[in-house]
Amino acid sequence: MKKTDVKNYTLSKLESVIAGKGHPKYRAKQIFRWLFKKAAADFSAMTNLPVTLVHELENEFFVSNPNCAQTYTSKDGTIKLLFLLDDKFYIEAVVIPSKGRNTICLSTQAGCRFRCAFCASGMKGFIRNLSAPEILNQILYVRDVLKADITNYVFMGMGEPLDNYENLVNALKIMNDENGFNIGARRITISTCGIVPAIKKLNNLNMQVNLSLSLHAVTNTKRSSLMPVNKRFPLDVVIGALSDYIEKTNRIITLEYILMPGINNATADADDLARIASFLRAKINLIPYSEVSKFKFRTPTRQDMETFLNKVKGRHKHITLRASKGKDIRAACGQLAIRQAGTDV
Repeated sequence: MKKTDVKNYTLSKLESVIAGKGHPKYRAKQIFRWLFKKAAADFSAMTNLPVTLVHELENEFFVSNPNCAQTYTSKDGTIKLLFLLDDKFYIEAVVIPSKGRNTICLSTQAGCRFRCAFCASGMKGFIRNLSAPEILNQILYVRDVLKADITNYVFMGMGEPLDNYENLVNALKIMNDENGFNIGARRITISTCGIVPAIKKLNNLNMQVNLSLSLHAVTNTKRSSLMPVNKRFPLDVVIGALSDYIEKTNRIITLEYILMPGINNATADADDLARIASFLRAKINLIPYSEVSKFKFRTPTRQDMETFLNKVKGRHKHITLRASKGKDIRAACGQLAIRQAGTDV
């Protein structure tokens, strides 16, 4: 019989499994705490469980553990982690320190099916979704091996989080559960390229997670050339879904805008970006493009960034400039995993 990773279960599902075996439901909470608070590597470490239950669990389930193949530390303190999955594919997580905060950037897929023109993650195409345990193990490694005090959790790593909706939601529930990681929903951000059906599903999740849109262009023609997903979900449809999300959750969303000189930094771009942000009452995160040798785009200068920022600020004040971190370790999304797979970036 093929065993199941016990970290796939939310607490309510695990309680059903344990009760179905004739054990008290509170045993599920004990197991949950061993897994996510104490990072138990196997069932034998769960010393307050009866031996009979341990044997039953060992016969049916297993406990996955993170396998970090390489760690890279930047001179600015950024840490990039390359995880090796059981089927020999690589994914990445990044720990980013900034002004008393530590943010972890998490991956949700190996590869990506959306092939944005500027992103290294999609260069090899889509490989597969990550399971909830593979998502959660990134956090466990950073917390328990690196001993990093993480304050913010962002799903902005490899892959499109909302394209792996069910596994993402399972991971979110375990992260948020007081018997799991006990992470407040408002400390969690999901970044999406604009998967409208999944955005609508999030409306009914009843978790006040933050949502950010990878926008990067403000006309359908330009955005479709940079992000083919826009042909399926055009800007007006995405903006409508975000507007509904804001109304339902009362959360402020963020528009991510990677600046690429000569591509999306004209005055008209700044005007339309301000218009969209004002309509959504959204924050704007202006991000410098991280150069990938296979792509035609170039990294903006500091002057490029400030000029565009000031153009937008004239019409919409809620815009910040994200500092570029980890350049010396190729910290931009997907670069190390793709390189490890044999493609130069």
